[in-house]
Amino acid sequence: MPEPRLDYVMCASPSGTHRMAYWEWGDPENDNVLLCVHGLTRSGRDFDELAKRLLMQYRVVCPDVVGRGKSDWLVNPVGYSVPQYVADMLTLIARLNPARLDWVGTSMGGLIALGLAGTLAMSAAQRPNRGAFGLAPERTVRFNKLVLNDVGPELNIDGLDRIVDYVGTSPRFGTFAQAVEYVRSISGGFGQHTQAQWEQLTRNVFNQQDGQWIKHYDVRMAEPMALQNEAAVKASELLLWAAYQSITAPILIIRGAQSDLLSVDAARAMLARNPRAKMVEYPDVGHAPTLQVDSQIEPIRQFLLAT
Repeated sequence: MPEPRLDYVMCASPSGTHRMAYWEWGDPENDNVLLCVHGLTRSGRDFDELAKRLLMQYRVVCPDVVGRGKSDWLVNPVGYSVPQYVADMLTLIARLNPARLDWVGTSMGGLIALGLAGTLAMSAAQRPNRGAFGLAPERTVRFNKLVLNDVGPELNIDGLDRIVDYVGTSPRFGTFAQAVEYVRSISGGFGQHTQAQWEQLTRNVFNQQDGQWIKHYDVRMAEPMALQNEAAVKASELLLWAAYQSITAPILIIRGAQSDLLSVDAARAMLARNPRAKMVEYPDVGHAPTLQVDSQIEPIRQFLLAT
């Protein structure tokens, strides 16, 4: 089977620079780009199976968001937030220079897409019009198709609290088997997987250092999350709803039928508030579908490749 290429792009933050690593599949000259962005504590290698199914049609690019995987850690952990991630993705998109940009975002990866959509819409509305002396309006970043995997503008507080509870912990395990059991214990929402799949999901997020298996990400990312309260979350939701409603590209909403993050009511509101959206639910899965099996990959593949 093919293996991805590893590359990086240099990004900037108020504290300096950092390198964001990304995994790339398919023809590097293909200007049809599928950007796949992972969940909060995951990595770009979560999309290996999806990428293998689409590498003949796309240049599939799967970044390790800053603070995760092969990417650098930020000097100041306050930067672990959607605005910084949006800035990094814009830097990556500028590097890739796609003629067509499709996006699959799982959990946090979907929030980054909404943050990017909101930034683009606000900038377009406020940017001074330079007429013939400026760039044509169509010369800009835009989504062609967007997949939101178990995420939306409105998130269940209890589900967020569950995630926050384990993000800032840094357990160490003497054996890989212990790391696998840990991942299984905190990932009940992933649904049923084979032992081999659990092992792969663990390899994507645990590194072996000095004989110990440790998390691949900077646990300091929990610090800005801990400062969020319900009022701040509700204020963010207003911005995310506005961003979501500004999207003119076709949207596929993926929902785990047992999700504790994206509620049924929130998903229905997403369908009502954007006529370009449709939804598919995966049974016996919570937050979030891992996109490891054909039954989860095929609806996405069909959506992306449909004319």
